[in-house]
Amino acid sequence: MHVKRGDLTLPIGQVPNLLPGDRIWIHPDFPESQSERYVLIVAFLRGATNPPPADWFTRVDTWSKHAREEGVFVTVPKEAQQAVVFLAPATGGDFSTLRNAVRGRPGVFVRATQDLQAASLDRMRLDAYLAEVKVTSQTDPKSLKDRAQKSASVLGIRLEQQCFDKPTDQQAPCLTQHTEGMVLDEANVSNRVSQLTSGSSADLMNQLSYSALGGAGVYSPYIGAIVDTARILASLHTAHFQYIPALALPTEDTLNLRLSVPPSFRDPKSVVVVALPPVAPSKLPPLHPVNTAEQFCAQKTGLVLPAEGAPMVYASPEAHDLKLHIDAKTGPMDVPLKADAAEGGLVPLHSIPLLPPGELSGVVQGKWGFDDWIGPKFHLVSAEAGKWTVSPGDQSALVVGREDTIHINGQNTLCVENVEAQSTGASPVKIQWKSPKPDTLEMGVPLKDAAPGPVAINIQQYGLGKPDKITLMAYSEAASLDRLKLSAGDDDAALTGNRLDEVAKVSLNGIDWTPVGLKRVQDQDQLQMKADRATDHLEPGKHYSAKVELRDGRELKVPVSVDPPRPEVTLLSKGTQDEASADPSPVHLGSPNDLPVDGRLVFFLKSKTPANFPRNEKVEVAAADNSFHTTLSVSDGTLMLEDANTALGVVEPFSKFGSSAFGPLQARAVSADGVAGEWLSLGTLVRLPGFKELHCPHSVSRPCTLTGTNLFLADSIAASPDFDNAVNVPADFTGTQLIVPHPAGGVLYLKLRDDPDTVQTLALTVMPITPGTSAPAAIKTPAPAQPAEQQNAQTPPPSKTEP
Repeated sequence: MHVKRGDLTLPIGQVPNLLPGDRIWIHPDFPESQSERYVLIVAFLRGATNPPPADWFTRVDTWSKHAREEGVFVTVPKEAQQAVVFLAPATGGDFSTLRNAVRGRPGVFVRATQDLQAASLDRMRLDAYLAEVKVTSQTDPKSLKDRAQKSASVLGIRLEQQCFDKPTDQQAPCLTQHTEGMVLDEANVSNRVSQLTSGSSADLMNQLSYSALGGAGVYSPYIGAIVDTARILASLHTAHFQYIPALALPTEDTLNLRLSVPPSFRDPKSVVVVALPPVAPSKLPPLHPVNTAEQFCAQKTGLVLPAEGAPMVYASPEAHDLKLHIDAKTGPMDVPLKADAAEGGLVPLHSIPLLPPGELSGVVQGKWGFDDWIGPKFHLVSAEAGKWTVSPGDQSALVVGREDTIHINGQNTLCVENVEAQSTGASPVKIQWKSPKPDTLEMGVPLKDAAPGPVAINIQQYGLGKPDKITLMAYSEAASLDRLKLSAGDDDAALTGNRLDEVAKVSLNGIDWTPVGLKRVQDQDQLQMKADRATDHLEPGKHYSAKVELRDGRELKVPVSVDPPRPEVTLLSKGTQDEASADPSPVHLGSPNDLPVDGRLVFFLKSKTPANFPRNEKVEVAAADNSFHTTLSVSDGTLMLEDANTALGVVEPFSKFGSSAFGPLQARAVSADGVAGEWLSLGTLVRLPGFKELHCPHSVSRPCTLTGTNLFLADSIAASPDFDNAVNVPADFTGTQLIVPHPAGGVLYLKLRDDPDTVQTLALTVMPITPGTSAPAAIKTPAPAQPAEQQNAQTPPPSKTEP
């Protein structure tokens, strides 16, 4: 099918609308072996209340030589509003019967045409998405998530994100199943219903849509619209004809038809109803940039201009002859584009040549059917050579033997492709870079094995043949000392300056500090140092001068700043309290340093520096690896002053940290201005299994059954404190029962997974195994230590019950 308007002819796939005067060429594409003769009838409607005249119907005998070889031309009449095609089995009176039906009830066919047009557009969007998922899953599975998300976004398809949690080979089937409801409401189809009404037609369509023949459910999103149309057309049912709707899915100049029900060639015979594009002025697609303020490098490889808001631009060829029109100082330029749903935007078909410097604008232009279309506008930047300068503070920042960070300023960093560094006598090395500002490059230059001398920084931009080159000097810098800073009483101090890797030791008043760590802060080195003795006799605010010994034997002087001492507290006591309503645990902890996570931790702290405990001072409680922490204060009641220099801290680990908190716990004081003191150890948080019952036979040589929850929290269980013949509990144990040794004196010994070095005591009332009850399968008692595979093995039930 082609449509001619004026002097321009387009295939039906590029025609979103018809206008009066359009000349339509139709060629029925039936196979040579077609046994059933079909009459093709082209009809035009002019609204629900105005029946069309008789000459608005054109009959085509599809089996005739003229129709097969040359096709048929039909002109859209003036005042027409809808166009519809009927395919009816050839019988006597078929043309007049169908024409009388349309003229008698035009509103039925107007409504059916509108619904079929909307459903066809939705189907085209879904087909485009499913085709992209299928192709990508077969050609590039690693990019499936990215391309599927972009396609779904621009096509208006609901995406199941949990599909990407599945293995790679299961992602594509997950993304393409349950397609009912995948198409979002972009077309605003008013008669789309969420539930299908009952009836044989609806049941047949539902069953067909979920059958293999019907596409295994891929038709389901449109069942509502099709059922509406089918019910409307069913009112025209006669003894000889019944009307069934078909979706029209164009591919270039071919109009492919998909039926919702199987056609019938017996009375009543099926008349296929096909909706053509509406007869009305076209509505141009409202395509717009995803981010109107975003800039793009025009020469970037794989450039994509993200745009959304018009799914049919990506799902159909109705938007054609697209180009990016750029008005530059050197003259206008047009770059062909294609709409690529998998990329989430418009993609140039070839690279864009260099453009004049400065910001430019590119406007998408093309055709929407027969009409000229001006689409979204994008901001472009072109690569510009030789516009880079090093920040003044980084001119002398490179020091051999380490990696230093420098900043390079330019017009724009969007077109930077890669950056390389090359020192004297070495090969170029690609270095990582980032752009904290649109005109700034930040990069670390590795010079660990480099010699002092010039270092070339090569900046390669898209579209430029040669990289821009900047030369800096790498120095073997002698130590330049600024200041030694510490708090009175601290073992730690910080020495600032340059080339501090040469510092061996700092001495003052009999105190020696040695280096422990070097880092670069802004334009200076900062060397962390450790004292070999106490520094509490140094007076805050007093001016000192320390001696600095370099590794080559030279000695320098550096001023010393002594700040007031950090807050310091001592741990007086600690303990745990059970909730009044909680049942006492049968586990008796073997160390006062083991703290049950479900208990309440209370501890007393005494302020040492300052002498009195300030009311605005806080106490931080955290894991040794800082994986969880909380802050106690007087204001929130978690910290209570006993007297002027003693405070009581209260922490409920389970409510603060959750059930996954375990391991070493520590606390420190934090002053009102945020200065933190040294950490104090509070103990080790441990989680206890929920032991319930211990069932044992009368014979002490036979093992017992221990039941409970979270048994994996136990590391091993034995009948003696030296853990002879202990039962090791696998880390992945999921059961609720364990086979354990017979307790000696009613007591078992336990090592917890959170503190396997401490022996705990488990005291449960021993309950007899009643006759007729067999010991449930659990972990075998190991002879010596067993491998994990044997520990996970299950023992079979005994053949006889213990009397």
